[in-house]
Amino acid sequence: MTKKYDTGLVLSGGGTRGFAHLGVIAALNKLGIQPDVISGVSAGAIVGAFIAAGKSPEEVRDIFKRGWFFQYTKIHLPVDGLLKLDGIKEIIGKEIEVMNIEELAIPLHICVSNLNKGTVEYKNSGPLGDTVLASASIPVIFAPVQLGKYLYVDGGLMDNIPLEPIKKECEQVIASNISPINAKAKMKNMIQIATRTVYMSVNQKLEDLKKQVDVYIEPSGIDEYDVFQRKHADELFDLGYKTTLKVLK
Repeated sequence: MTKKYDTGLVLSGGGTRGFAHLGVIAALNKLGIQPDVISGVSAGAIVGAFIAAGKSPEEVRDIFKRGWFFQYTKIHLPVDGLLKLDGIKEIIGKEIEVMNIEELAIPLHICVSNLNKGTVEYKNSGPLGDTVLASASIPVIFAPVQLGKYLYVDGGLMDNIPLEPIKKECEQVIASNISPINAKAKMKNMIQIATRTVYMSVNQKLEDLKKQVDVYIEPSGIDEYDVFQRKHADELFDLGYKTTLKVLK
């Protein structure tokens, strides 16, 4: 039985390490591989939204390098989170012409965690900006996002490599993981501790997940990069690019 899509791409969470996802996609494009469907969470949902809108990885890198994170983050009184991530929504609204996920050129599934129900959900329709924002809102650090009648937070909490919504629909699946757990990683502040707890969930299922995908890409040494530093953008892009060419050689 032929599957709905030829190539599916799964993009994990991992903060500003998302620049490595862009390098992975640039290398795939060089090899003539274009994703027909994308599933992403957190940083992977942000990257996925731009790629699904038809932007090139290089274009997206340049948009992000101009400052897409704290510059756009509103600090507010910690009733529900220390920071607001509104900048992501602003930049999506400015750079992407469509309003809803289902209007994107490439089908996109965004992984979010329903805070009220304690369940994982994969959204492939609805407001693009708000859903991406929800997918990237690490609990405690960032305020939850309301979608309909529920509150949502970072999907990585439940599923940091969201293979689930596309695994049965693709002839081949490529997964890019930018959040391996490094036992020696220094956790110097609350943000690093919070992100670490989010990404811990995936590592329990990692070996099983690797068996379910056709190509698994994890840039070597990526765990040494801080998930909130923008200054390593080009290095991370190159790391993703080179790793992908090596894996697919």
